[in-house]
Amino acid sequence: MISALTAQGGVRFMLYEESMNQQRLIAFMRSLIRTSEKKVFLILDNLKVHHGKKVSAWLEQHREQLELFFLPPYAPESNPDEYLNHALKLSVHSGTLPRTRDDIRHFTQSFMRSLQRNKPYVSAFFRHKLLSYICIQK
Repeated sequence: MISALTAQGGVRFMLYEESMNQQRLIAFMRSLIRTSEKKVFLILDNLKVHHGKKVSAWLEQHREQLELFFLPPYAPESNPDEYLNHALKLSVHSGTLPRTRDDIRHFTQSFMRSLQRNKPYVSAFFRHKLLSYICIQK
């Protein structure tokens, strides 16, 4: 799964079964800009795929619509997605454990859709002091 969160509680996600690759990342970024009225600022970790040549070329063509920022190496506590992943794992492990890939997909999709309807819960991830760098102070 790849996901993007906003401090206002927005959630976007894409499930996939194979490894993350540049084409999947581009497809996800394409969906983000297609549904956004404003420029997208996306914070990523340093997965090798995020720095690929195809991604760089695509970004160059879409720099007015999307800009990437990279976290420092080995800084998962500074990544809002890690808080989402933790909540997802707690949710999946709290009920009947999934037994098949279809179960995992179903549980994950259900959880993520419930997050999309619960903006206060998602925005609470950004209250962690290590994520204060994201929130603009007025």
